Amino acid sequence: MTGSDSTEYRHERETMVVTQLENRGIYNQRVLDAMRKVPRHLFVEKALRDQAYADCPLPIGYDQTISQPYMVAEMTQILELLPHDRVLEIGTGSGYQTAVLAELASRVYSIERIHGLLTRTMKQIDRLGYDNIVTKCSDGTDGWLEQSPFDAIIVTAGSPRVPEPLKEQLNIGGRLVIPVGDGFSQILMKITRKEDGFIERSMMGCRFVKLIGRHGWEDKKT
Repeated sequence: MTGSDSTEYRHERETMVVTQLENRGIYNQRVLDAMRKVPRHLFVEKALRDQAYADCPLPIGYDQTISQPYMVAEMTQILELLPHDRVLEIGTGSGYQTAVLAELASRVYSIERIHGLLTRTMKQIDRLGYDNIVTKCSDGTDGWLEQSPFDAIIVTAGSPRVPEPLKEQLNIGGRLVIPVGDGFSQILMKITRKEDGFIERSMMGCRFVKLIGRHGWEDKKT
């Protein structure tokens, strides 16, 4: 933990865990411990650090956001991670969700399509000393075939459909968590791969920025 993690921030983080997570039904102790440990305030701009533990998403530039703490915890809990799991994250973003995953899994492979954002984020990840995170800049909707199969895949942006490459890159028994819907609201889906196919479950309503890519939304800026 860095010297920037003052007593004030530790108190705010504990309050966040109790009021926003435990009181809303987050029960997985490993997830709660990770949320207590990762310094969320270091993943937002200095001007927003007084809001880092608030019950809301925050802007991180490049038209992206750092997700609400509860949503990070809920999606992570749904993944049911074990210490030996290999996880693929689509949308590195601020790196906060990445760090939480790194506390829970043996290896995290994270893909970000925005080069400038990924470069900035990895500097912070490196400063915090995580050595089990591997990243690349590319279209996350294609997954990471060379490193597959994965025990879990998490998508931190809303897609109009479930990208087939991500389903195919799951291990048998692997779990995929992804928001699916239109550009304004989505349903958080859990897809589990079985020997004979896939089981899909609708978990909860949510709202994320668009998942841009070949198997997601078209990039209107290109």
